[in-house]
Amino acid sequence: MRSYEGQLSDNRPIKRTREEKQRQLAELEQQRAALKQHTSPALRQAIEKRIIELREELARAPEPRRVRRDQDDRPRRPLRAQREGAGNPRR
Repeated sequence: MRSYEGQLSDNRPIKRTREEKQRQLAELEQQRAALKQHTSPALRQAIEKRIIELREELARAPEPRRVRRDQDDRPRRPLRAQREGAGNPRR
């Protein structure tokens, strides 16, 4: 069966969040540390290459800005319990 344009099975990079990249970097560093001396040089180079790429991506991407709720300018709606009273209206 043929794939259509834009299908997820196309040869496209998988988009990962910053947290996923950090987790993958930590896992790769653990794998590199656990490699035996007789591990093939090609595998070592592949792991090293991916670690370098991830470090570069993390260095390029700015840290996500987080807005605290109390600093937000939008007015907040009161909770349903505050609007309707403290009790459950269905009882």
